[in-house]
Amino acid sequence: MNETVFIVDDDTDVRDALSLLLETSGYAVKAFPGAQAFLDFIKPEQQGCIILDVHMPSIDGPSLQEELQRRDIRLPVIFLSAFSNIPVTVRTIKAGAIDFLTKPVDGNQLLDRIEAAFAISRQIHARSMADQSLAERISKLTLREKEIMIMAAAGYSSKEIGRSLGISHRTVEVHRAHVMQKTGAASLLELARIVDDAKATNLLPS
Repeated sequence: MNETVFIVDDDTDVRDALSLLLETSGYAVKAFPGAQAFLDFIKPEQQGCIILDVHMPSIDGPSLQEELQRRDIRLPVIFLSAFSNIPVTVRTIKAGAIDFLTKPVDGNQLLDRIEAAFAISRQIHARSMADQSLAERISKLTLREKEIMIMAAAGYSSKEIGRSLGISHRTVEVHRAHVMQKTGAASLLELARIVDDAKATNLLPS
């Protein structure tokens, strides 16, 4: 798994010191002198975490955090600041940052937070892959198959579904077989879980 620690800090000495610490600890590191350089580089599929300076010219750390969320780039963020600032700390943590550390940062503490961030990144990636797989399966269904899948998952029989939709129960059973095949569901219980997940991610109407 290609995980990288992305350092975004306008202070060259800080970037160099952090890069040395992390590279000697076995991490892949890529450093950027500012937010725009990082935005020009980063892609949603990249994994790892960000060590982000709070105070930078042009685009500061919290503003970069907000822009990443807007772009659906969900890398865990560890903020660094030369001084403690409670309002900024609260703002960044509420926006999803996993920690707010004060410079000069303790090396062992930073390494611990990076490991925690990587664990979160793996969870995010796994969820993203599951959502993508689910979206691909749901996209294979016709509108009629989606209707029947929702009703079948809710416990309605083929005859009940047929009466509701004005079609024969045999036609319903053919559609149900197609639904099970396209979604990969091995049972109605599994189909119900797929429907719940699809509703939760707005792939099906609630």
